[in-house]
Amino acid sequence: MSESMERKLAAAMAELTAVQEAVAQAESELSRATATVRSRDRVVEITVGPQGELTGLRFLDGKYRNMPGPQLATSILEAVQEGRAQMARKVMDTFAPLTQREGAGSGIDLDWDRMFGSAIDPEGGSGYGRPSRDRLRDEIHEDTDDTLPRGR
Repeated sequence: MSESMERKLAAAMAELTAVQEAVAQAESELSRATATVRSRDRVVEITVGPQGELTGLRFLDGKYRNMPGPQLATSILEAVQEGRAQMARKVMDTFAPLTQREGAGSGIDLDWDRMFGSAIDPEGGSGYGRPSRDRLRDEIHEDTDDTLPRGR
């Protein structure tokens, strides 16, 4: 193996080690993260954990006692959705530097839409950090060839 190739391999291994350490640090930081959110009507307060799981629910000021069930359910669901969205944004912000690293192949490729689904954008995907090759894949799947004869 040439000296040039050995240097390139050593540099690649150093980069890999740095990325692995950064991922471990990010995972450690996020494992303790929470998001606490109140509903807009200030009836409930929820806390979600690092994976968007509901870890706490508090009813505030006894307002819930005079609410019809569907209205209370709406307040809870709204707060949970916002808490999950905040946590997903925190995860994305934490990993963003790793997905945007400079150099050939040194960035981590994550599909945020697949990971978080509607937690970020209930209308169908965040687009945040979405890899460009996914756009190409979407275009390929949407492309139909109407020029071929059918039923022959």
